[in-house]
Amino acid sequence: MSDGLDLLRERGVLSELDWHFARAVARLAGEVRPPVRLAAALACRAVGQGQVCLDVPRLFDGGAVVDDEGTPVECPWPPADEWIAALHASPLVAPADRPAALTPLVLDAAGRLYLRRYWNYQTSLASALQVRAAQEVPGVDHERLADGLARLFPSDAREESAGLDWQRVAALIAVLRQLCVIAGGPGTGKTYTVVRLLALLVEQALAAGRRAPRVVLLAPTGKAAARLGEAIRGGKTALPCAAAVADAIADDAVTIHRALGAFAGHRTRFRHGPEAPMAADVVLVDEASMVDLALMARLAGALPPHARLILLGDPDQLVSVEAGAVLGEICGGAAPRTYSVPFAERVATRVGVHLPRAAAAAAGIRDCIVQLTHNYRYRSDSGIGRLARAVNAGDIEEVFAALGGGGGVTQIDPAPDGTLGPVLEQMVADGFAAYLAADDPLERLHALSRFRVLCAHRRGPFGVESVNARIEACLAADGRVRPETTFYVGRPLLITRNDYQLELFNGDVGIIAADPDQPGARVAVFLAADGAPRRLAPSRLPPHETVFAMTVHKSQGSEFDAVAVLLPEQPSRVVSRELLYTAVTRARAQATICATRAVIAHAVDHPSERASGLRDALWR
Repeated sequence: MSDGLDLLRERGVLSELDWHFARAVARLAGEVRPPVRLAAALACRAVGQGQVCLDVPRLFDGGAVVDDEGTPVECPWPPADEWIAALHASPLVAPADRPAALTPLVLDAAGRLYLRRYWNYQTSLASALQVRAAQEVPGVDHERLADGLARLFPSDAREESAGLDWQRVAALIAVLRQLCVIAGGPGTGKTYTVVRLLALLVEQALAAGRRAPRVVLLAPTGKAAARLGEAIRGGKTALPCAAAVADAIADDAVTIHRALGAFAGHRTRFRHGPEAPMAADVVLVDEASMVDLALMARLAGALPPHARLILLGDPDQLVSVEAGAVLGEICGGAAPRTYSVPFAERVATRVGVHLPRAAAAAAGIRDCIVQLTHNYRYRSDSGIGRLARAVNAGDIEEVFAALGGGGGVTQIDPAPDGTLGPVLEQMVADGFAAYLAADDPLERLHALSRFRVLCAHRRGPFGVESVNARIEACLAADGRVRPETTFYVGRPLLITRNDYQLELFNGDVGIIAADPDQPGARVAVFLAADGAPRRLAPSRLPPHETVFAMTVHKSQGSEFDAVAVLLPEQPSRVVSRELLYTAVTRARAQATICATRAVIAHAVDHPSERASGLRDALWR
């Protein structure tokens, strides 16, 4: 019986790595059974596709393996029960309840097959989160906490539902517990909440005669870290607290890799870990939805036992490019805004806040999650808000009703010949008009953030590479840019790799401008942390690309006045509900979806599903 490895490699389903991995481990273990060899290859492939594991039963329940064009591949699959039985009997596989044997694969009771490394990541992260979720922080001054909550979160100013200000609840939990997860979409006030909860932590420490807590502010990318630092610096200037408290609030954020002490040239080797933990009392991670399983496990393992861990993010956004959907898995088992009875009673007794109770709910991670839903960015009649809610709900009819109802959102069909088409060309001309008309580089940088074209793919006729070239050609035809050279005046740049020496990070945006000191020369201009322009020689720049258009993935965390979302002509596995939601919510006022109704319907109807056992491990 053929194991199907050669067929799947020929069809492009298996990479060379998948194929060689399966053959190598089978040869070393003397494993000749085709189902096991095939499962080993597919488990390796799963990680490359962002899955934590291979969900074997799902292959027999509509989870067909498809090639790069989305066509299901016929293969000599064994029956599911035979496949599972063969895995249980294989020397390559250890059962999850007895994983001590050093096998390359682990099989859990639900039929999920893991590469051992990812099984270890999942179990270590689940254990670390459960330990922190079970811990309440000792020594909290509850009277001072109640006063601080009332002062920093005025009850008439922020979100209230059923008599509760949920931002206040989030801050309360961050003070009381070692783990706090604050989930919410764009505009729900996560940063507002974070600045104030940090003030509460500083107040607690200074009032007790201790030094301010060592707070480490983290984000998955350099751009997100810079934005977090800027937001906290801006937010703490108007806090209703003592100047000493505001001054002690940390506002210098770095990437997770940098905080862990990544060794040069390595993305998986770090200086900090269980044997050498980070020096921190509080670790706060922004944009946590973008953090993959491996990195989150490494971070959790590098925290000192006493440290608080605060995760901040939107579980409905696109997940990390690497394997896992950690924030979604953490939040996925929670009934919205309910807490275990023991915890709710203790909070009411100590602080006077009456939390909604979940009948028969177990204490633990449930008590650490707060979901913010009230949106301060979009009014109730906002088309973007209505569209985003409909996309998240998977309500196709409401999505098209929102797109046809005005309020700043609309849908246009893509040009059939692969060009931008007259409508999109006009949007591009109008969207970049202020940017290209400005003389001052600083003014140009601010104008550039008003409009962006967002693409689902990097390559292909509707991918970023092609679209950027078309936009350049469109603007050149009108004489607005002159791209005769690589560094032409007016070229917008997106940094694609961190350069800590230059303090330029993946996702930073700059422009090429005329050098005021050397006629005919060019400079690259970026915004410094204080808002002033930074000028660099183009030859010094780290890897970068043109950014009239960017992928939706790269746009995460950014905001624009208006966006044009360009989707491919045909559905693909990349075009998901999360991608559409993320793209739409990058806009403050206007969002145009350039796609057929069929592709939009496909996106809304296809939420991203990543095979993982983390949710079960946390919520069982």
